[in-house]
Amino acid sequence: MNKYELAVVISAKVEEDVRSDTLEKAKALIERFGGQIGKIDDWGKKKLAYEIDKMSEGFYYFIRFEAEATAPAEIESRIRIMDNVIRYLLVKDDEDKPERDDTQDE
Repeated sequence: MNKYELAVVISAKVEEDVRSDTLEKAKALIERFGGQIGKIDDWGKKKLAYEIDKMSEGFYYFIRFEAEATAPAEIESRIRIMDNVIRYLLVKDDEDKPERDDTQDE
């Protein structure tokens, strides 16, 4: 199994329960295609680099998971059409890379 990271930006215009449901749907998609979810980072509400559909903020979530090589294409095809997801990015995670430490200043 390969390691992946899914970054999801959810609309800041929706209520917290809708945002939670959207995140749960994304997690269910990963599990549906045989993925095993590891760590989930909630970065909270952040300013977008540029305006998307007249929105300037979104909620950022990063989901690390392991899955077979065929899973990412299936997950992407379904997350692309999910309501309230304004952007996503699914990438293969480097296995040699150490865990990111957000507590240190560069």
